[in-house]
Amino acid sequence: MIETWRWFGPNDPVTLSDVRQTGATGIVTALHDLPNGTVWPVEAIEARRDMIRAAGLDWQVVESIPVHEDIKTGAPGWERYAGAWAESAVNLAKCGIKTICYNFMPVLDWTRTDLEHPLADGATCLRFDNDEMAAFDIHILARPGAAEDHGPEVAARAAARFAAMDDAARDKLTRTVIAGLPGSEESFTVDSFRAQLARYDGLGHAGLRANLAKFLQFVVPIVEKEGVVLGMHPDDPPRPLFGLPRIVSTADDLRAILAMVDSPANGLTFCTGSLGVRPDNDLPAMLREFGDRVHFLHLRATKREDDPLSFHEAPHLEGDVDMVAIIRETLAIEARRGTALPFRPDHGHAMADDQRRRTAPGYPLIGRMRGLAELRGIVRAVAALAA
Repeated sequence: MIETWRWFGPNDPVTLSDVRQTGATGIVTALHDLPNGTVWPVEAIEARRDMIRAAGLDWQVVESIPVHEDIKTGAPGWERYAGAWAESAVNLAKCGIKTICYNFMPVLDWTRTDLEHPLADGATCLRFDNDEMAAFDIHILARPGAAEDHGPEVAARAAARFAAMDDAARDKLTRTVIAGLPGSEESFTVDSFRAQLARYDGLGHAGLRANLAKFLQFVVPIVEKEGVVLGMHPDDPPRPLFGLPRIVSTADDLRAILAMVDSPANGLTFCTGSLGVRPDNDLPAMLREFGDRVHFLHLRATKREDDPLSFHEAPHLEGDVDMVAIIRETLAIEARRGTALPFRPDHGHAMADDQRRRTAPGYPLIGRMRGLAELRGIVRAVAALAA
């Protein structure tokens, strides 16, 4: 298994020198400075690749080339954006970077309600509180039909939660939900967020799935000629939000996606944290079933709370993910395929010096380094036992 690390480019407070000291050998990054929907020039890719190489690391995975909202909604002219996406992938292949992680979540990328949830040991983590999300949806966003979508019990708790918030708390919740988290494609105001939601009126689960199929049927034949493999990232959290459909949340969803274009190039990013939020997802079984089409892994553990729709980021070896079983299955896949798979520790806790420096939410130095060290220990132990 290839140890990689997500890096957000030259402005990331975690430097490439820092990454070298974690023991990771690969970098997962993107040209975050380029606007969504534009072609990534070869020259810009080469410059970033050479910067990474100069630090003694290798650009292993692109995360990600954003998929334009016009593609997701099937708006007239979506093919222009799909063409730019495919051209960027081809240019990456010309520079030796051939694994691309991407997602198809409408409007919002990954979503949380608290970026600094305190834990008993003094560290902080990311958290998704379903009642707070409902409070935002019903009372701040004021989305039509929101109360009915959440149901009477959640709506009642959300009303009480909203009433207990002062203006500062309401503003903080709003910024956390829609202002854009690291790697997100967009950030919004409440009004612009409402406008984006309106673009999906009437589309539904089947419509979004059909638009994904059209996108994959357009881009996969182009990129597979260059040896590029795509890794679809699951929804985070893996269920509908704000009335928007989510189509990458369950084993049935993954089967449907892989069947859209039956090619090794049409593959998956197996994110244990995202998929692990749902108790009906059997992660080791899913990894066994889809292993031949898994091209990248995000290894993290989430912990469902008393309200099973709420969760927080747990330590990598705790929570609801059986990480030993996941790594055992991954090593079996590697042995069968004869190739090593890149993985990265994801969403570490902010601890110790992380709390005294500016780092992106979910992407501290020490918390992720702890996670990587723990995962490295499992990999070596499982490999030794299998030898």
